[in-house]
Amino acid sequence: MNKSTLCGVLAIAATAFVSGCDKQAQYDAAHQFGPNPPLPSAQNFLKPPMQVPSYAGWQNGRTPRVVAGLQIERIATGLRHPRQVYVLPNDDILVAESGSPNAEPVTTPKQLIAGMIQRRSGKEASGANRITLLRRRADGSGWDQYVFIDHLHSPFGMQLIGDTLYVADTDALLKFPYKSGETSISEPGVELADLPNTINHHWTKSLLASPDGKKLYVGVGSNSNVGENGLDVEYRRADILEVDVATGASRIYASGIRNPTGLQWEPQTGQLWAIANERDEIGADLVPDYLTSVKDGGFYGWPYSYFGQHVDRRVHQQRPDLVAKAISPDYAIGSHVAPLGLLFYTGDNLPAQYRGGAFIGEHGSWDRSPLSGYAVAYIPFQNGKPVGAPTPVVSGFVSDDEKELYGAPVGLAQDKDGALIIADDAGNAVWRVTKSS
Repeated sequence: MNKSTLCGVLAIAATAFVSGCDKQAQYDAAHQFGPNPPLPSAQNFLKPPMQVPSYAGWQNGRTPRVVAGLQIERIATGLRHPRQVYVLPNDDILVAESGSPNAEPVTTPKQLIAGMIQRRSGKEASGANRITLLRRRADGSGWDQYVFIDHLHSPFGMQLIGDTLYVADTDALLKFPYKSGETSISEPGVELADLPNTINHHWTKSLLASPDGKKLYVGVGSNSNVGENGLDVEYRRADILEVDVATGASRIYASGIRNPTGLQWEPQTGQLWAIANERDEIGADLVPDYLTSVKDGGFYGWPYSYFGQHVDRRVHQQRPDLVAKAISPDYAIGSHVAPLGLLFYTGDNLPAQYRGGAFIGEHGSWDRSPLSGYAVAYIPFQNGKPVGAPTPVVSGFVSDDEKELYGAPVGLAQDKDGALIIADDAGNAVWRVTKSS
């Protein structure tokens, strides 16, 4: 079979793969939240539910929508997959532009077809693999862009400790000398610690410094959905690693978290919290992604169980001993919303109802119909714990009929004025949200 014929067959198969899936979600995504979300029975699929809008981008002046009391502006365009944002002490904004290393072998027709459909959404396009610096012009007329660090390997997390900038590439934790006001770093990065880098099913590495600057915490996602690539390739995966800044030595701080894509300190209690992308292919309503406090030495179930001790029967080697220890997450945020950004808001620019809680960048997933996520949501906190329902604050990243994708929110940050900064990787933009004037 020649290449054009093969492509035609695959295109037909891809259409069938999507249109043949009629197992829509039974729960409203807005109601599947909290410490005890409804969890239906797991399902088995030859063709799991899949819905992916076609990429359209931001055209004709279109922007995301914000709720009453807020306004939004685009402060950077023309980027190549901006995934994370980080605000420096002088209020410069660093943007990690990153693409998948594409190291995972395609071994099944489902993987091949799913990859084709994902590329159609614009989420899988090539990233620049660099960090760009955004600086606001003194006259207020806009923002300048500078290539700050180039030739990185799928960068994601960024943290500044003193005069050293730490960057989490997919395969290593690097450190760079930083001087306030400079618009580029030409020195090569020095490796502080290596990071798991085999198949790279989940390649992003979130990063957070301890308040005293002595430790760095790295979120490392799994190398599979539920261990189907074998557990040997899951070494130090689905974990949060703690790295000693002085020596580079590391240990597993917490485990069994399928893909911890965002780490933050809860400001009232000082507790480490994480967001996590849970497993796929057992139903549009399974498994809810979550926000949780993270205990030192805690085990959170992956791959053997989900949301505490709900056993996943697909895992070939069952571990009832570990399931018995699995900790239930604090707070479900809905199935397949794909959280990739977390920010505890401590500013006073936004209206009072958005202070003290957590913003979450919900990237949206292929594994649910109708779609969920594709928004920045806010979760209120009281006494260091989430309360109430997540509220979409920034939306409109997908068309109302769910056929076109304009953008997809990822990383979040807060600037010195208390504005909310949003990396939009599919829209290749950075947005800034403030209270209405």
